[in-house]
Amino acid sequence: MSILVVGSVAFDSIGTPHGRVQKCLGGAATHFALAASYFTDVRVIAVVGEDFGPEQEAVFTRRGIDIRGIEHAKGLSFHWTGEYSGNLSEAKTLGTDLNVFADFEPKIPEAYLDSEYLFLANIDPKLQAKVRAQMPNAKLVCGDTMNYWIADHRETLGEVLKELDVLLINDGEVRMLSGEHNTVRGAEKVLAMGPKALVVKHGEYGATAFFGDRMFLNGTPNPFRAPALPLAEVVDPTGAGDSFAGGFYGYLASQPSLTSAAFRRALFYGGVMGSFAVERFGTERLQDVRLAEIEDRFRLFKEISHLEEHPGDVPA
Repeated sequence: MSILVVGSVAFDSIGTPHGRVQKCLGGAATHFALAASYFTDVRVIAVVGEDFGPEQEAVFTRRGIDIRGIEHAKGLSFHWTGEYSGNLSEAKTLGTDLNVFADFEPKIPEAYLDSEYLFLANIDPKLQAKVRAQMPNAKLVCGDTMNYWIADHRETLGEVLKELDVLLINDGEVRMLSGEHNTVRGAEKVLAMGPKALVVKHGEYGATAFFGDRMFLNGTPNPFRAPALPLAEVVDPTGAGDSFAGGFYGYLASQPSLTSAAFRRALFYGGVMGSFAVERFGTERLQDVRLAEIEDRFRLFKEISHLEEHPGDVPA
């Protein structure tokens, strides 16, 4: 099953207690695509500038990712500069240069229209809505957003939420979107806005899935919580959430059907890919993960969480 992801392919300049890097390959669509590529076929729609060349293209093509949908425009690629100090769960933004991304208008190649899974990464809800409208036959649609769009583009975002099967956001975004401090009550309000399911990312504390009435997965507790893997060292948290999304959605797309077992496992595989992403700067670790490493880490997740199959599960 092919996933079509629409989002940013960018360069990041990052400082953490472990050092600094200048203009390493990043962006939401990049982290997502690399993580998902270990499970299924991935297609990318994004825009890059003249500073994005064969070296960066090879990062995608070595993983078999289809980049025919990446537009090359005159100018420089999106560039984010940030740093992490003692609190690695929150980055301080030092600079955001949108460059060619400021005029991004997603163009869907005809060859991509048969994509069965659609992921709308963190971009302007107006663009998310346009892409969704062009993909009416997508089997499953998943999306992300952030505080900026929630605060200043609430109406347009609301229309997007009605068209989503799954929304992936973090705790703070749930509170901001719902107006509720309590995550459970906040999740109920967000689900009432349209998504069939909500996956709330808790960073180093894992993720929780909440299900609405329209997505009944027999045998899955509502909500269902998946922990994070304890790590001895975190080098760079940038892109961890997007890598989680790629592992989660990539695994779902690799399964013959959406079952309760598949959804639960997907949360764990999301955690697996997020844990790899933070081990090095940028996308460096995601570029060379071995399948055996992914399965070993998944088994470790099962051991520490006592993940067991539920009666009535259909094997994924």
